[in-house]
Amino acid sequence: MKTLTVILYNIRSTYNVGSILRTCDCLGVDSAIFTGYTPFLDKGLPHEQVKLEKEIHKTALGAEKTINWQRFSNITEAIEHLHKNKIKVFALEQGADSLNLADSPDMPDSVALILGEEVHGIPEEILTKCDGTLEIPMLGQKESFNVSTAAGIAIWELRKSDLSGTRKYLRTQI
Repeated sequence: MKTLTVILYNIRSTYNVGSILRTCDCLGVDSAIFTGYTPFLDKGLPHEQVKLEKEIHKTALGAEKTINWQRFSNITEAIEHLHKNKIKVFALEQGADSLNLADSPDMPDSVALILGEEVHGIPEEILTKCDGTLEIPMLGQKESFNVSTAAGIAIWELRKSDLSGTRKYLRTQI
């Protein structure tokens, strides 16, 4: 895969946002798009931005400053922007036609992955604008992961072929 963009749509928790950004940095995601009510550093009054920065930093550990990002007030505009730039948009969502990530589906060179609202997922009107849906298969009683956990699994699956033989930050003992 040449490029990977992650779209954070209506992610309410600053801690989930920070965790997703850290995962994006670790796995070489090219950019992040914030849309809907997802909190980020450019939202609100200056004192609110300071609070958001502190909360996001708690889990991002600096990745909030290393990831290229942009904000779209409307997710439809974000999807249209990506399509104009020849980037295929996939939603991480369970559905009858979802591609199983465990099957390592053949993906286009440039992909954007929508991560949706923690409780309600991604609405059908947004799914119809996507090029497809990707699903993490479930084996237990629960039907979904926390959004930051799901992001880690999905991004890893999409990036794993690019990571073969890579050990850039291997820790060594003194």
